[in-house]
Amino acid sequence: MKKLIIYLFVVLLVQTSWAQVDRSTYPPAGPAREIKLGDAHSFTLPNGLKVFVVENRKLPRVAFSLVLDRDPIMEGDKAGMSGMVGEMLTGGTKNRSKDQLDEEVDFIGASLSASSTSIFGSALKKHQEKVLELMTDVLYNPTFPQEELDKLKKQAISGLAASKDDPNAISSRLASALNFGRNHPYGEIETEATIGNITVEDIKAYYNTYFKPNIAYLAIVGDINSREAEALVKKYFSKWEKGNVPTHQYAMPKLPEKNMVALVDRSASVQSVVEVTYPMEMSLSHPDYIATRLLNYILGGGSSSRLFMNLREKRGFTYGAYSSIGADKLVATFSAEASVKQVATDSAINEFIFEIRNLRDKGVDATELENAKATLSGSFGRSLESPSTIANFAINTERYKLPKDFYATYLQRLNALTVDDINAAAKKYLKPDNMYITVVGNGAVIEKSLAAFGEVSKFNNMGNPEVLVAMDANVTVDQVIDSYLKAIGGEASARSIKTSRIESVAEIQGTKLNFVMAYDESNQAYANKVMVMGNVAMNTVIKNGKGTMTQMGQPSKDLNDQELDAMKMSMFIIPELHYEDMGYTLELDGIKDVEGDQAYKVIVKNPTGNSQVNYYSVSTGLKVKSENGEAGETYLSDYQEVEGVKFPMTMTIKSPMLPVPMAAKVEKLELNKPISEEEFK
Repeated sequence: MKKLIIYLFVVLLVQTSWAQVDRSTYPPAGPAREIKLGDAHSFTLPNGLKVFVVENRKLPRVAFSLVLDRDPIMEGDKAGMSGMVGEMLTGGTKNRSKDQLDEEVDFIGASLSASSTSIFGSALKKHQEKVLELMTDVLYNPTFPQEELDKLKKQAISGLAASKDDPNAISSRLASALNFGRNHPYGEIETEATIGNITVEDIKAYYNTYFKPNIAYLAIVGDINSREAEALVKKYFSKWEKGNVPTHQYAMPKLPEKNMVALVDRSASVQSVVEVTYPMEMSLSHPDYIATRLLNYILGGGSSSRLFMNLREKRGFTYGAYSSIGADKLVATFSAEASVKQVATDSAINEFIFEIRNLRDKGVDATELENAKATLSGSFGRSLESPSTIANFAINTERYKLPKDFYATYLQRLNALTVDDINAAAKKYLKPDNMYITVVGNGAVIEKSLAAFGEVSKFNNMGNPEVLVAMDANVTVDQVIDSYLKAIGGEASARSIKTSRIESVAEIQGTKLNFVMAYDESNQAYANKVMVMGNVAMNTVIKNGKGTMTQMGQPSKDLNDQELDAMKMSMFIIPELHYEDMGYTLELDGIKDVEGDQAYKVIVKNPTGNSQVNYYSVSTGLKVKSENGEAGETYLSDYQEVEGVKFPMTMTIKSPMLPVPMAAKVEKLELNKPISEEEFK
């Protein structure tokens, strides 16, 4: 009987509990707890070096991260110098050459690297003193070899050349120039000239000025206790001498008074890189810091954000649209960007402005805010899995003068923010009427539509205002073409060439490429063969009104009508002789700068809508550049006369499909000689 009573009581209790709980909804989230962060033991050496130690026994490794806390600096006519300091530090010491240093690091399976504001070393526990020996050798005894600087300068110039053809790099440079100005360290740009100005003495002067322990923090993380760490730090870093380090102050950049449109005309673009941006004040220590993290996540922080859902999911303008609100003790920026379909450039900008304005004016809803809190809370929690996070938290607390419980109470403060708090932040920090609207794209297609957002200012690929050269209103496109034909030797000489075979060679990252182009204008036949290490990688042939393409030994593919029409723009030795016959239309679009040379810009369109842009030097008449969306940009130089006609002997190709610019040099050029039928198979 007693068991029966107990059974009935349990059944009743279960039934009652099911009746009281609504399982169709998630239970409400509990209050955020204070995070119990692992303590970072800290101490300071007499020379001012501040040290933070985080013990973590999961792996038998120890990492030493040294960070300098200096103000941003203006580099002026040496812009790019600080980017070379790290490699120069590890380029050799008084005790070891670069090769010896690398060999000793590799032998113990360690890591050693440096930058202009840091040195990092890590190794197995048993090699911790060895890696400290190497790390401090780099810190105390760098020799800054000239040959290392020469190599770095060459690499920097090569990287700069590639970036001039990268739409995203161009967009980033332009945004920095507009947000900060050239008289601000965040607005400076590297050029070939500034890189060329950098000397070993500049690197040494920087090192002697800023590598001081009294502005340095050392984080030690890993299989080490505080007592052992303190002994090692005293042994290896006590002799580091402190010194006076200059400080710098800069005026706070201002918002544009109204929306400003900035265009970099890049005719080879098939998409437009759009960014809306402006400078703002925001830092880790700012009271609105966490609110702006939530605000940004809702606007454009992920694949469920308003910008992403609008521009990608709803409109199909882009693969992704995102925003960011920076944090920097000097000056931060707001930015929202996407690479969009060329024909949708103005529509995409309109949606960016709409979403920013809508969020400012109408605010967020509770569901959006809760989702943003959940995501950011999760990201914060995952970051705690890394022991280096605790050390970084300790350093940040000291560097940025944060409250001691800044990170311990982070989740509490994040979850305490309300819809009203985020809406107040939106009204304060979102500026839909005071933005720089930057676009990198084909100006001939998009420029007119951009005028709807304000006066369009043009910039070059280095982020500098485009210098507009007044063109004689009487100059016509026919005159430009006539001048080109005269410059290469005259129309009669050019028309006398009926066949041509050109062999060129290029090299990309150590790989040699051979090109063979054959032209038979009488039969309207053309072939372009690309060979890698003696093997045919690609062969394109046009003959009898049809086109085929073969790649990497695969079966030939017939070109469709659109592909064939596009290829026909390249099938003549001197295309300018055939534009009229082929029904092409030409448009003269002013004078543009091409690598320091003023050139007429001529837009060439075929009847099916394919186009390319040619540039003809104002001073010489010669064609100096050609570009289109598929092939990228081709720079023509080193003209030499062959049988009375001048041909470019160097063609430098810059394309998104190439890791670096490729210079193809003509090794053999034959004119008016029979072309074998084998060339067109």
